[in-house]
Amino acid sequence: MTNPNPNPNPAVRSNTMGPLPVDAGTPIDELVAVVEAWVAEHVPEAWRAAAARGGASAIREVRSRRQYEDWYPVFGWSGLVAPTWPVAYGGLDLSVAQARAVEAVLAPFNLGRLNPLGLNLAAPALFAHGTEEQRLRFLPPIVRAEEIWCQLFSEPGAGSDLASLACRAEQDGDEWIVTGQKVWTTWAHLSDFGVLLARTDPGATKRKGITYFLVDLHQPGVDVRPLPHITGEIDFNEVYLDGARVPDSQRVGAVGDGWRVANATLSGERQMVSGSGSGGVDRIGGSGTARLIRTARDNGRWADPLVRQNLMRLHSEELIRGWTNQRVRAGLKAGRPPGPESSIGKVHQGALNQRIQLLATDLRGPSTMAWESDASNYEESLPYEVKGMLRSRANTIEGGTTEINKNVIAERVLGLPREPDPYEGAAWKDVPRS
Repeated sequence: MTNPNPNPNPAVRSNTMGPLPVDAGTPIDELVAVVEAWVAEHVPEAWRAAAARGGASAIREVRSRRQYEDWYPVFGWSGLVAPTWPVAYGGLDLSVAQARAVEAVLAPFNLGRLNPLGLNLAAPALFAHGTEEQRLRFLPPIVRAEEIWCQLFSEPGAGSDLASLACRAEQDGDEWIVTGQKVWTTWAHLSDFGVLLARTDPGATKRKGITYFLVDLHQPGVDVRPLPHITGEIDFNEVYLDGARVPDSQRVGAVGDGWRVANATLSGERQMVSGSGSGGVDRIGGSGTARLIRTARDNGRWADPLVRQNLMRLHSEELIRGWTNQRVRAGLKAGRPPGPESSIGKVHQGALNQRIQLLATDLRGPSTMAWESDASNYEESLPYEVKGMLRSRANTIEGGTTEINKNVIAERVLGLPREPDPYEGAAWKDVPRS
């Protein structure tokens, strides 16, 4: 594996990059002026002109993904990627109000955050349970997308029932030796590190014998195998760990306390998949209702009252989902940890997006059933609407299945009793597994 985002040249960095000269005491008007000056100096002129002309869609016409990745270290070193984080962790130590003012300046330029799994999954666990040494070591490269992260949680026999995981970690001096298999690991083929759950005490109950680690994927004993989508893309992977080593200094939280640490990561994952995370992840499967409304108006389907009714129903739900996510973000900005409301957004968004993408294929018409293609260009030939619809099928599974998230809502929001578990309190090694 190779790092797709290598560290920037130190000589270039010293001349053109660095955190902005602002802090929590900087007045809002002065802060806005500093950020505007940074934009004028560092955001390429073509991107700024496109933003003024037509916003995000115009920017995508003049800026490729690769160009954005090449430029991103400038953004990362500025401190603007995570402005409320301490300066030592790659931020600017700004207040929530200051961060909102910063985002208002940056919003027209579509500066999405790279390394979303690092920002949304690894960082919450490090903030909540990591040591200061771990935060200083890992958070700045996460912000700058110098080290890309993935999540090594799900296994062939432990998906929805994640606490049943069987991947083992055995201590060997000041290291841990990890053996097992993970699956459906998003972007593992592009990653440098992964957050890992492994069983360290088979004699404890299933949630008590798990420990949380930070694993270097560029080492012997780690084998990443891509799992292509039905659309031909590669997002997911299976990862085999055969004697991979993890220093004890890369254990997060106490031995056996990994399930509690993992809850910070799982809540961050649900927010990201529901659209409320801080990462720059695109909609996972197609586009939103605004595009569908434009399509219906362009192709004459808008004249059909049933089509209009369906579009408005979905558009209303999308607005509600957005407001729910705003409430989640407001809580995070106020310093509250992510809670069960992140599961509400995840459940709603998964099913909603599937219905949106099905309607997109309906509006396209018969060409969603057959199109020109051959074996060499199948992925490129897929109509946009078909590709989005196929990808959206995973929305109710990834990031925690809808069924599991409904249990979270029932128990933590509605206060309903937990489902009965005949093996409650039993040691993991004594619980039957398939």
